[in-house]
Amino acid sequence: MTDTEVANKLIVVVLDGLRYDAARKYMGYMEHLVEQGLFSCYRVQSELPSLSRPLYEVLLTGTPAAKNGITANHIVRPSREQSVFHLAVAANLRTAAAAYHWVSELYGTAPFNPVTDRHQHNVLKPIQHGSFYFEDHYPDSHVFADAEYLRNAFDPHFLYIHSMNIDDAGHHSGGESKEYELAVRKADGLLAAVLPQWMEQGYTVLVTADHGMNANGYHGGVSPAERQVPLYTFGENVLSPEQEIQALPQLRLAPLMCHCLGLAPAEAMSKVGLPELPPSASLRYEDEPVH
Repeated sequence: MTDTEVANKLIVVVLDGLRYDAARKYMGYMEHLVEQGLFSCYRVQSELPSLSRPLYEVLLTGTPAAKNGITANHIVRPSREQSVFHLAVAANLRTAAAAYHWVSELYGTAPFNPVTDRHQHNVLKPIQHGSFYFEDHYPDSHVFADAEYLRNAFDPHFLYIHSMNIDDAGHHSGGESKEYELAVRKADGLLAAVLPQWMEQGYTVLVTADHGMNANGYHGGVSPAERQVPLYTFGENVLSPEQEIQALPQLRLAPLMCHCLGLAPAEAMSKVGLPELPPSASLRYEDEPVH
């Protein structure tokens, strides 16, 4: 990519533990954007097991646990797949993440060391600029502040933001509790503070979740409360409106991220049902192998 080439820019927000019905009921600002025709919202069916670390890998590599080997939360090792981070860096795009430390372990170094790995800056890594937290109650407001610092300081083409307070509230109080509802409402307020600027500056934005949460405060199983999550989208040529009719498979999200960045998906990624790239968005790094 030359200096004069305009690259697509994508921000992905993963609100850990946000179930679909809670998003549609409690996220007033996000639903306002949907009512105004600025965002679209789709129902996504998560992969199994509906656990965090396996689904972080699903979201970013588009591969199922049976292939990628991240089958449970206690599998602590770097990913062996080509993630969206890998593909972006190979195409000379800048990457950044403000996320839970399991994301660092998947696309950086494992195990995570809180002293040395909290802040990472290395242009040779899949996540070139990272701010990683390691406690589930680390405030979502701090995560978004970390992300805004990374966005303004390093101008990434691909920014990944992952917050944990909704999941934390669900585990402590259940997915139908007032505490869980409050965490969802707070996340909506944080998005209301940053989305207007992102939209004005021309970012494509995806807001989704890894898994949901049942009334007892658990996930990992097959119930709709545990598996059905939202996908809010902003940007041109992201998905077609008819996809609202049925749940999208979560395996589609990694290749969708590639599509939004103008990248060819990795060979292992699910490519079913992806929209055609518009003529103005040419594929990058399509014919060269990824190292």
